[in-house]
Amino acid sequence: MSASAPLKRTPLFERHVALGARVVEFGGWEMPVQYSGIVDEHNAVRNAAGLFDISHMGEFEVKGRDALAFLDHVCTQNVAAIGRGMANYSLLCRPDGGIVDDIFIYNLPDGYLVVVNASNIEKDFAWMLDNLQGFDLELTNISDRASMLALQGPRAESILYAAADIDAAAIPFHGVATGMLLGDIPAIIARTGYTGEDGFELFIDDDNAARLWDGLLALGAEAGLQPCGLGARDSLRFEACLPLYGHEIADDINPYEAKLGWAVKLDKGEFVGAEALRQIKQAGVARKLTGFEVVERGIARGGYTICDSAGNPAGLVTTGMPSPTLGKNLGLGFVPSTLATEGSEFAVLVRDRPVRVRAVKTPFYKPRYKK
Repeated sequence: MSASAPLKRTPLFERHVALGARVVEFGGWEMPVQYSGIVDEHNAVRNAAGLFDISHMGEFEVKGRDALAFLDHVCTQNVAAIGRGMANYSLLCRPDGGIVDDIFIYNLPDGYLVVVNASNIEKDFAWMLDNLQGFDLELTNISDRASMLALQGPRAESILYAAADIDAAAIPFHGVATGMLLGDIPAIIARTGYTGEDGFELFIDDDNAARLWDGLLALGAEAGLQPCGLGARDSLRFEACLPLYGHEIADDINPYEAKLGWAVKLDKGEFVGAEALRQIKQAGVARKLTGFEVVERGIARGGYTICDSAGNPAGLVTTGMPSPTLGKNLGLGFVPSTLATEGSEFAVLVRDRPVRVRAVKTPFYKPRYKK
């Protein structure tokens, strides 16, 4: 998006303003960053439930005879292993192994739905079009007419149970189904999310977004359901060490550096980036994404410089903040592989002052998915 292009708004923008949300620019959109406060919303999701407007995310439909073959060609995941009614995480990689984006693939009765990051919608769609030659399929960007809500937290299932005409409890982890919400709102309902908690992502038409938002908040009020903004979404995913594009993943970062090698299925056959990824895996990587705990006083924010024991610049913090759940100052960053071992100590420059940190096991917060 150019600097002069107007910011986009989701169908729920007026709802966010009416609820008193602080609205900020994010990836070309005007989005709510918080309502009652990031920590309050964060704790609501960990202990009860939170409702997020994630309609800025992108959605592509992939349908037709070669839909599966095409997705297997452009994705690192074994798409053929994603059964009907299931979903899974994958990466799109460049021929040199760099990550174009991370995505979620939903296998629906009439084709596949691919969800991409908001800031990458145009890039991802163009990249898929560039790799479309030779495949017989329909690739459609429906981002401008589809809305997404994320209902997350330990009470999400009971709230959705009361709202849906299907048994929410019967949807397995990464399962996806279709049904009606609030009686007459057609929806795709998936047991997926980005918080480290059990929960659901709901796909509906834009025209139904406001009515579903209002209805779920009313239905879940007694259970502690709160509207949540991007601030809590970031702190929740950070504790669970779920990557964020532009921070832990990017075009110049490969999956093995980002600790996402588990999403690369080199034995499934050829796909874009496969040869480079084989070579990278065989040779090993010089840097790795590492979680660390701040030992001394200070907060290691994203973008801060990481230094080795001799004081030499050795990497960058990708995300860092106080953990609301764990009560510690934590961070993620790329460091030389020699410093990535649990217990290794290095420093982060906080306002030009070296602050001692120690590599720790990740994820910081063990996800509580219902499996």
